[in-house]
Amino acid sequence: MSTVDSRRLVQKLWNYCDVLRDDGVSTIDYVEQLTYLLFLKMADERARRPMRPEKIVPDELSWQTLLDAEGDALEVQYRHILTGLGKEGGTLGTIFRKAQNKIQDPAKLKRLIVDLIDKESWSGTGVDVKGDAYEELLAKGAEDAKSGAGQYFTPRALTAAMVDCMLPTPDDTITDPACGTGGFLLAAYEHIQQHHGNALTPDQRRRLAHGAITGTELVDGTARLAAMNMLLHGIGTPDGPSLITVGDALGKEPARRVSLVLANPPFGRSSSIRVVGEDGRSSREEREIERGDFWATTANKQLNFVQHIASLLEIDGRAAVVLPDNVLFEGGAGETIRRRLLKQYDLHTLLRLPTGIFYAGGVKANVLFFERKRAREEPWTQKLWVYDFRTNQHFTLKQNALRREHLQDFVDCYLPGKDRAERVETERFRAFSYDELIARDKVNLDITWLRDASLDDADALLAPALVAQEIVEDLQAALVEFAAIADALNARRSTAADPGR
Repeated sequence: MSTVDSRRLVQKLWNYCDVLRDDGVSTIDYVEQLTYLLFLKMADERARRPMRPEKIVPDELSWQTLLDAEGDALEVQYRHILTGLGKEGGTLGTIFRKAQNKIQDPAKLKRLIVDLIDKESWSGTGVDVKGDAYEELLAKGAEDAKSGAGQYFTPRALTAAMVDCMLPTPDDTITDPACGTGGFLLAAYEHIQQHHGNALTPDQRRRLAHGAITGTELVDGTARLAAMNMLLHGIGTPDGPSLITVGDALGKEPARRVSLVLANPPFGRSSSIRVVGEDGRSSREEREIERGDFWATTANKQLNFVQHIASLLEIDGRAAVVLPDNVLFEGGAGETIRRRLLKQYDLHTLLRLPTGIFYAGGVKANVLFFERKRAREEPWTQKLWVYDFRTNQHFTLKQNALRREHLQDFVDCYLPGKDRAERVETERFRAFSYDELIARDKVNLDITWLRDASLDDADALLAPALVAQEIVEDLQAALVEFAAIADALNARRSTAADPGR
């Protein structure tokens, strides 16, 4: 499908979202309903294709039964289909688990089925057709701040730059332990297709489609979007095992190691788990998790994801992870984790991200790039290269959105696939030795050296609207930190009050 056709289809579907919004159907609910209906339509197309037809769902739960039903009977049949398929295993179960009909008006449901979905061919012209359209629809959903979908969405430009630095290959095993709608996994897959597609062996194609690329997602609704998104792009099979695991990635040690992790774990702290690290200390919350592979005990969800991702990697495995600023400077467990990461892993690159690029407000984040190495006495990190893409950079979601070309200088400095000894320092890109880093108070990696141009030049002052936006984001970030401190204090108070729990 051409870009024009893809956008035509997205606009057609998106316009109908506005109609349903008047009935209280949120953007994320609408995309979920599309997920169910698209799956049923694709299953119908597979069952009717002339070459090797394949029945995926029983006749009594098929797309045709929706086309045949009218009025209240349509809503009853739709609920019957959702309940029936929700009991299945594999990809079917992931997509339809706990599925509910959110479109209560049978006439509007009928129009969605007949006019918007049935008139399009979703399987006949290659996987990119519906994949591109669906991806654009998810992106539009993320732009809708009221829907809450943005919390699952990493800016495409950032995702693309991270993947371009990591250079995924057909022989990689790739995962995202907090995969959201699957953006990183799809970007890695598409990178492999673009750079290795013609040279892929049948075995490589098979493993890429059936288990080399996996994800974990805590939220049912988001997991189903990820499973459908991957399926629409040709990863996995409707009746095969699900490549998206629904659950808490932090809940247990990894069952297998991987060669590449790409992730943007959710921001904020967890208040529903208790993590016990190898130091024997525990952070008391509602539910116990014992992780002997963790270096330190903490209630900080991002620090736990750092430890989990470090544990996920096989020897020489590599990771690129989006993390908030507090991971760089928080004391206690944060310091312990940074020391371990610098010594036992090669933490070679840190990209300081600008504000204004995430749909969730108040986010100050970075990308950490590191590799797992075999055990040895000497530290593996020799130099941490820091690229400051935050100072004197100002973006907004609409008027001045981050684009892939904005990150090209960083990618050029990173030198993907080349020896890092060839890297060269620039105004924004500097190297810091292991000894310098360890000598910093609490091994603080929140490193800056550029001066804000607006402090020296009145002409460089930002427009009032941007200044106001930055103040709002700073306040939001501060509120997130205060909430995290309050969570930690409450957890300690409950432990002190009932130490035997």
